[in-house]
Amino acid sequence: MSQLVTTTAAAGATEATGAAEAVPAEASVRQSRWESLKPLVLDAAVPTASYYLLSKGFGMGTMAALAWSSVVPAGRTLWSVVKDRRVNGLAALILAANVVGLLLSLVAGDPRLMLAKDSGITATIGIAVLVSVAGGRPLMTAGLKPWVTKGNPVRTAVWERLIAERGRFARMERMFSVFWGVALFGEAALRAVGAYTLPIDTMVWLGGVIAAVTITATVMVSGALVVDPMEKKVTKEVAALGR
Repeated sequence: MSQLVTTTAAAGATEATGAAEAVPAEASVRQSRWESLKPLVLDAAVPTASYYLLSKGFGMGTMAALAWSSVVPAGRTLWSVVKDRRVNGLAALILAANVVGLLLSLVAGDPRLMLAKDSGITATIGIAVLVSVAGGRPLMTAGLKPWVTKGNPVRTAVWERLIAERGRFARMERMFSVFWGVALFGEAALRAVGAYTLPIDTMVWLGGVIAAVTITATVMVSGALVVDPMEKKVTKEVAALGR
């Protein structure tokens, strides 16, 4: 009986220790995932959301909304230059897109141009993404990597090794940015054509539909052809390591 009690107590202690260890491990994974996603959130999501919140939610003028939403990417770009002696690509991209929007907003009195303004911003982003691929530093990797590695240090290490091998895995990384660059530029071109060929009232709602369809289709295609295969490859490599 005493042996049973001792064994049960030992098992309970082991389970408690395992649970205690699991909590920090889970917290570490969440922290790693946040650290991976933080640049994407700060450099892209926050400025974009700020623009729409200020312009659509609070009725702020286009120029004022673009100017205020440029504060974060401008600060991040300046900080990266001062601290790391390099340009923060994603922050600089969003800043450049906002500057394009500000320049286009200076031309007043043409409602069709105002409809096409957002296309100019989107086209700038699309071109920059494609240029980043040609330069060997795909901008969309900032959003791709966290989803594939899931903030796990082992998966991240496997990612880095596979990218360094410059094989099919690295080609898929570049392909992800190509998909998004082409999609964004194509969507911008389509909306710009519509702004000058279709009735203004039609383009007011159709522009949103075009953007939504483009984003949904790109997510599905890039997910099936790039994200899923990359996730499976990393998972397979991690399993081979016995982790």
